[in-house]
Amino acid sequence: IAEAPIYIDDTPAITVLELRAKSRRLKQEKNLGLIVVDYLQLMQGSNPESRQQEISEISRSLKALAKELNVPVIALSQLNRSLESRTDKRPILADLRESGAIEQDADVIMFLYRESVYCDACKKRDNSCDKGHDRNAEVIVGKQRNGPLGVEQLTFLGEYTRFESQTRRDDDYAA
Repeated sequence: IAEAPIYIDDTPAITVLELRAKSRRLKQEKNLGLIVVDYLQLMQGSNPESRQQEISEISRSLKALAKELNVPVIALSQLNRSLESRTDKRPILADLRESGAIEQDADVIMFLYRESVYCDACKKRDNSCDKGHDRNAEVIVGKQRNGPLGVEQLTFLGEYTRFESQTRRDDDYAA
């Protein structure tokens, strides 16, 4: 990974204009292939009147940047805490924090869900949970402009902070 062409910019409260300028330069000089924003609410817009309007502006600008540079943009986002009060804590589109524009602008919205995060026995980390869901996780496709919605079951390997698909591949390369 030390040789991988990965460029990390941890500029605090980066503006869309700064991100656009840096991305354009990397596209021209290094053939930029992907932009990841971790996370959208840490960016700064030009409209300090309303945080909701500011997030909407950032969301629209990221969409425009993806189109301009012809590269995918993955933008992580916080969720509202309202899901904590629901019985089913699986995130839904309405849980996206501070803006419906994120839902509107995105081509794909996916959520990670791990039941063990909300299980009191799992939180103890003493193997007292008998439900066996401490390694279960889901990727929930809440929006996909050109494809189906659904849920993919994953295995969470906490010791490696890694997710693996539970879907078995039947590909047999033996002749």
